[in-house]
Amino acid sequence: MEHDDLRRAPDAEHFRRAADLGRTLITLDRDFLDDRRFPPELGAGVVVCSAPDEAGLLRELTRLDRDTFRSPGATALPLTGRKVALVPDEGA
Repeated sequence: MEHDDLRRAPDAEHFRRAADLGRTLITLDRDFLDDRRFPPELGAGVVVCSAPDEAGLLRELTRLDRDTFRSPGATALPLTGRKVALVPDEGA
């Protein structure tokens, strides 16, 4: 998001760049769930979020951070080769 030209880059460029940099891609764009276009095994992990509002998104990301990235025994890139679709808690 820090570069204007990257904000308008195609999805494939975001996916490739995240993989090249060894970063997990976190997005609201459900297109990234398409394994044919974005093969999980080629990425450093993809998280597709779905939330009713900013507070819900923050809850999801906080839980993901706690349970995945900061959990005991977590590796440096725990989602490499995987995709995760986050959905809001029903009772939250």
